[in-house]
Amino acid sequence: MRRFRVERAAPPPELAPFVGFFWVLRWDLRGRAPHRQRLLTTPCVHMTFTRYLTAGATRARVVGVVRGEFAEELADDGHVVGAGFRPGGFRPFLGAGVPVSAFTDRFAGVDEVFGREGTALAREIFAARGPEEGLGLLTGFLAGRRPERDPSAELAAAIVARIAARPGPLRVGELADDAGLSVRGLQRLFHEYVGVGPKWVIRRYRMQEAHERAASGADVDWAELAAELGYADQAHFTRDFSAAVGTPPARYAREAGAQRGPAPGTIDS
Repeated sequence: MRRFRVERAAPPPELAPFVGFFWVLRWDLRGRAPHRQRLLTTPCVHMTFTRYLTAGATRARVVGVVRGEFAEELADDGHVVGAGFRPGGFRPFLGAGVPVSAFTDRFAGVDEVFGREGTALAREIFAARGPEEGLGLLTGFLAGRRPERDPSAELAAAIVARIAARPGPLRVGELADDAGLSVRGLQRLFHEYVGVGPKWVIRRYRMQEAHERAASGADVDWAELAAELGYADQAHFTRDFSAAVGTPPARYAREAGAQRGPAPGTIDS
């Protein structure tokens, strides 16, 4: 087995309005030093079930949008079974009056969100014969709890998709106008369904583009990239990148070239 292997699977049609993808991460670092993987999160909630095989430990949690630097350390061997919800797609699974922003920068236990049914699901997944079986259990659980489609959730997802498709200069007011909302209405929509504000999402997708360039190993003209992403100067871009990733872009690029791990954004992100 390779040291790291990440696989993604599309959701069944009945879950497609809510779940962007299901995923499995396997790792085998036995006899090697632990690997610390920096992650640049996107505005998505994840539901993850992590099993550390050699250590015999497990962890089941709902991971809200993490706004700052996030790193995960992997050691020995194990796997993660996860669901990555579409922006806005987790809100319909929550009770009335519970916004997605309640989970921002939080790692909540699956039992905290889904009660005894969540506890039972975690027990079944960790007793499964492998991650493929666990993935089937997770898919069945969410399909069984499938809520009604929510037009507001789908609007939030469409706005985030527009931001992701255009990582350069973009104003919050422009997004609000296109959606037929006031700026305040757009902010309320994102608070309720996405978990973070639209301005943060715009900045994060700028950083996602920069992160991918830095991690690619190719030579990057940082001043040119800063201008392409809509920054007035390279210094401002460098500050934002350092705050999001934890290290300046040039240094990150050197470190990424020296040590490769699983793709960014795949572990509990």
